[in-house]
Amino acid sequence: MKTGKFALSIVAASIIAAPTAFAGETAHGKDISAALADSKVKVNFRARYEGVDQDGVEKSADALTLKSRITLDTGSYQNFSLGLEVDKVDALVDDYNSKTNGQTEYPVVADPQGTDVNQAFIKYANNGFSAVVGRQRVLHNNQRFVGGVGWRQNEQTYDGVRAQYKAGALSVDYGYIHNINSILGGNVKGDFHLANVNYKFNKQHKIAGFAYILDYDTAVANSTSTYGALYNGKFGPVFVNASLASQSDNGDNPASYTATYINAEVGSKFGPVTVLGGYELLGSDNGVGFNTPLATKHKFNGWADKFLGTPGQGLEDIYLTAKGKFAGVKLAATYHEFSSDVGGLDFGNELNLVGTYAFNKNYGVLVKYANFSAEDIASDTDKLWVQLTAKF
Repeated sequence: MKTGKFALSIVAASIIAAPTAFAGETAHGKDISAALADSKVKVNFRARYEGVDQDGVEKSADALTLKSRITLDTGSYQNFSLGLEVDKVDALVDDYNSKTNGQTEYPVVADPQGTDVNQAFIKYANNGFSAVVGRQRVLHNNQRFVGGVGWRQNEQTYDGVRAQYKAGALSVDYGYIHNINSILGGNVKGDFHLANVNYKFNKQHKIAGFAYILDYDTAVANSTSTYGALYNGKFGPVFVNASLASQSDNGDNPASYTATYINAEVGSKFGPVTVLGGYELLGSDNGVGFNTPLATKHKFNGWADKFLGTPGQGLEDIYLTAKGKFAGVKLAATYHEFSSDVGGLDFGNELNLVGTYAFNKNYGVLVKYANFSAEDIASDTDKLWVQLTAKF
C-alpha cells in the first residue's frame, strides 16, 4: 500500500532544529533512556462489515475487513520525539470492489487489503511551537477541506513538513506536503500548501481562516486555490456554525473557474435531544463544481458517498439532524435533500441512521445505515455497516 519516501527530511531537519536558537529554556534533564522509558505503545483493532446494494451493479457487496494498528510515540529528548504507526488491513470476506482488486461486478467498498506505514515522523516541541517532519496525520477544523478520511480502514496521511504555533487564544498551522497517501494505497504527488489560523475569542465564539494551494503533478483537475473562513458560536441555548470559501483553478488545471462554498448550521438542545438544521453549497462555475480533494468526504453530503466528487452543476445539500443518548446508546438520524447549484436538477434524498455503544474504554460497537433515493443523478443505494472496535 503506502510507501515511505520522505524527500524533504534532510532539508527539513535543519528547519525543525532552528527553534532551539530562540525558544528559551530547553529540558535537558532526561537522557535518551528516560525518553524511551516514557514511550507509549497503543494497539487498535477495528472489524467492520459493510454491505452495499446498488441499482445498476450486477451483485451486492459484502465486505468483512479487519484493521490492525500499532502506534508508538516516544518520550521527549531535548524536545525531540519520534512517532511510528503501522496499519494492516485484511479482507475476511472480499465480495466487493476495493477499486484495486478488479472485482467490478460488485459495488465499491474502498477498503483494499495491505500493510503500510501510516505515520513515521520526528517532532520538535517547545514553548508553544512544534514542527513535524515525515508522514503524519493532518486534520484541519471540521475536516471539510483537509482531513484523514478516518472512516475508511486505510487512512489518508501526508508526507512533508508541518509547523504549528500556539499563543493564548491564537493558533497557527502551516504545512508543506509533497505526497498524499491515498486511502487506496497510492501516492499522489505535487506541491501542497496547507495553512490554517484559529482564534478563540472566548468559550462561546471562535473563528478560523484557511488557505489551501494545491498543485498536483498528474491529477491536475484537482489543482486549486481555496481561501475561506469558519465560525463557531453559541448564543445561549443556540449554536451556530458558518463557513464561506472561494476556489479557483491553479497550476495546470485545464479548467478556468471561480466557485463559492457556503455552509450554515443552527441547532439547539431540547431535553436529551439535539436538533441541527443546515445548508451547504458547493457552487459551480463554467461547468466545474467546487472541489475538496483532501476532505474527509464521508462526513458530508450523506454516508452513501454519492457526492465524493462534486457534480459539474454544483451541489446544494439541505439537511436536518437529530441526536441524543439513551440508556448509554448514542443515536443519530440525518435527512438530506440534494439538488444542483445550476440547472434546477433534483439529485435525490438520503436518510442516515447510526447507533454507537461503548462497553467500556476498550470496546465499542457501531451500527450504521444509509439509504440514497436517486432522481436526476446516480442510482438508488442501500448501505449497512456493523463495526466492532478494541483498543489497548
